[in-house]
Amino acid sequence: MPWLSNEVLDGGLDVLTNSGSRLDICDTAEPTNYSEATTDGTNSLGYKTSLSIGAAADHTSGRKVTVEAITDGTVTETGTAAYYAITNGSDTLYATGTLSAGQAVTDGNTFTLTEFIIAIPDPA
Repeated sequence: MPWLSNEVLDGGLDVLTNSGSRLDICDTAEPTNYSEATTDGTNSLGYKTSLSIGAAADHTSGRKVTVEAITDGTVTETGTAAYYAITNGSDTLYATGTLSAGQAVTDGNTFTLTEFIIAIPDPA
């Protein structure tokens, strides 16, 4: 695998920082596109807009961004959240991942998430 500079790795992470504006919690099926990630009754169980995602920084073996904790996410469906999805809020899915633990949620309530990182490893 080729060597890549931090600037190249940061370019991908900068998209999350600059354009990732919505986080959805999703059920037990990991979304593969924007519609699946954000549509109630498909995968989305709730959402949070106005995300705060930090700038790219060093990680133990690459580069990372930190998604700040969420304390006031809106739950729109009842179910068990197992994944998160970050989108631009209009048409593009940028990232998905598993939650550290499944979270039972009920329509009409709020959800919380602790801060977490999204990392790109250095090429081996």
